[in-house]
Amino acid sequence: MTAQIRVACVGTGYFSRFQYRAWKRLPEVSLVALCNRNRAKAEAFAAEFDIPGIYDDLPAMLDATRPDILDIITPPETHLAAICAAAERRIDVICQKPFCLSLAEAEMALRVASKAGISIIIHENFRFQPWHRALRECLAQGRLGPIYQASFRLRPGDGQGPGAYLDRQPYFQTMPRFLVHETAIHLIDVFRFLFGDARTVTALLRRLNPGIAGEDSGLFVLDMADGTRCVFDGNRLSDHPARNRRLTMGELLIEGEKGVLSLDGDGNIRFRAHGMNITEPVAYEWDDIEFGGDCVYRFQKHVVDHRLGRGDVETRAQDYLANIRIEEAIYESNETGRRITL
Repeated sequence: MTAQIRVACVGTGYFSRFQYRAWKRLPEVSLVALCNRNRAKAEAFAAEFDIPGIYDDLPAMLDATRPDILDIITPPETHLAAICAAAERRIDVICQKPFCLSLAEAEMALRVASKAGISIIIHENFRFQPWHRALRECLAQGRLGPIYQASFRLRPGDGQGPGAYLDRQPYFQTMPRFLVHETAIHLIDVFRFLFGDARTVTALLRRLNPGIAGEDSGLFVLDMADGTRCVFDGNRLSDHPARNRRLTMGELLIEGEKGVLSLDGDGNIRFRAHGMNITEPVAYEWDDIEFGGDCVYRFQKHVVDHRLGRGDVETRAQDYLANIRIEEAIYESNETGRRITL
């Protein structure tokens, strides 16, 4: 029998429940401990998810339990210190996105990891949403022919008024960089997953809700190396038609020589051939459970499969730096009014 992968987690915020539940569904994984600076909250989560180790000090948890993986499920400002603690003990890391506070911090984290001989995998789950996997398969089959453009309209509708984000992730209100650093980074990764690397970036950002610190609306254009143009149009105050507006977070359109693929807010993919007015559904399998079509479980299973020798992993931190470089270029383009070459 294969020994179980021992996972310890730090963080007990809103999104962490999706990760704890996904780990519990994986028979190859044993959740051995969790840490939170609020001891009472750590105890409550440990009881909820039947986790034996309860800690309010991260180094103490790592020393006592010696896990195979530390899953960092905390805000960006805590990432570097947690990675350093894991590196000191030669423990591999999964790190929640956004990965650290800046490109400089992310690069420092990678240097620490490399020196210690540990791996960092970024918990980037949007590319594991089933509709994005299905769209990539359609593109690989050549269904659209040469691709002209892809456009994503992010419209979760959760950013209005002084109470925006307080019910789920209140720290959103105080992030100095918000829409791109916290949310659009997902779509940067999806664009790279579907179309490869970017060559240039042009951006225009703004803040609509005066009650938050960072930008909550904006446009950016990525010109990809293969000639595809990717457009992100994000506005967290506006919404889109969907039974659950957090399912896809918006709508995606991919246009090519042979036709158009569209994704709506309910996860439906449709194809319209060039010159035709009728669309046809694209069938694919997915479960409307948990977050984003169960993408957290899909990502974590992907990591487990890699640990067990069943394929490579897609979101290594050293590869993820390309996303952060694009993010930095977006902010630079907005501040300078220039197109930035990567």
